[in-house]
Parts: sequence; structure tokens; C-alpha cells
Amino acid sequence: MKDQPWWYGRLKESGARLTEPREIVLEILRSAREHLTATDIYIQAHRMKPSIGLTTVYRTLELLIKLGIVQKFELGEGKARFELVDKPGGEGHHHLVCLKCRKIIDYSDISNDEKEFLSRVEDRLKKKYDFKILDHLMWFYGVCRECRGS
Repeated sequence: MKDQPWWYGRLKESGARLTEPREIVLEILRSAREHLTATDIYIQAHRMKPSIGLTTVYRTLELLIKLGIVQKFELGEGKARFELVDKPGGEGHHHLVCLKCRKIIDYSDISNDEKEFLSRVEDRLKKKYDFKILDHLMWFYGVCRECRGS
């Protein structure tokens, strides 16, 4: 089907079924406006379908990470956060992480100059290490406007 999300094909190719709990977790991540913890996802999933347990959410996240559909972030706060991966081959985005409040800001309005710079860096790394780069992820750490009080 043409209207299926990109990750539907990834699940099908792997032989994994799109069960109702998996579909619920994916929908929660798709509509999330922030990077959620497993507990955040569980609370929302449990509201939608009370029979979904925390173990099911963890197992679902593990599978989706393994398939490259979900990304896991560990920011030193004692709990992992998760986000749905942008469509493979798409523009992608980077992250700004506040070291005080741990807020994560998605940065996707990348200029042409920045794209050219990243492309040059990737080309150099490919040649220097004879490494086939499939994707990249960039994190910038600092202090957000709210925490700075400006």
C-alpha cells in the first residue's frame, strides 16, 4: 500500500508482524512532540489499551531499535529516551541538548552551507577510514535560553 509509513516495509522485510501493541507504540512515537522515555510511552499506550504492559513496551522498543525504526538516546539522566527515526535517505535532523534541564531540541532547518560542510566531512571520513557511511547523527550540548535566564 502506498499510504503505509516507511517503517511498515522494514517490519515486513524482517518478518515481524505489525501487532496492535507495536502499532500503538509507533503511533505514540510518531505523534510525540518530545523525546519520550519508555515509561512515558507505556503510560500513553496503557491508556489506549489497558492490557499493554511495560514489558511489552520495552520488548517493542528493543525490536524497533534493532530494525532501525526507533533511535535510543542515553543522556546521563538515568533513563533512555526514544524517537522515531526520520525516513531513511531523508534530510534528517540533529539535536541540541541542554545540560541543565536535559531538554532536547530537534534541529532540522539545516542550511545549504551546513549540508555542504557535512558532506565534505562524510567524504573525508569515508576515504580516511575506508568506511561506508550510511547515516550520521549529530549532537550539540550547551545551555538553553530558559536555563540561561535570557
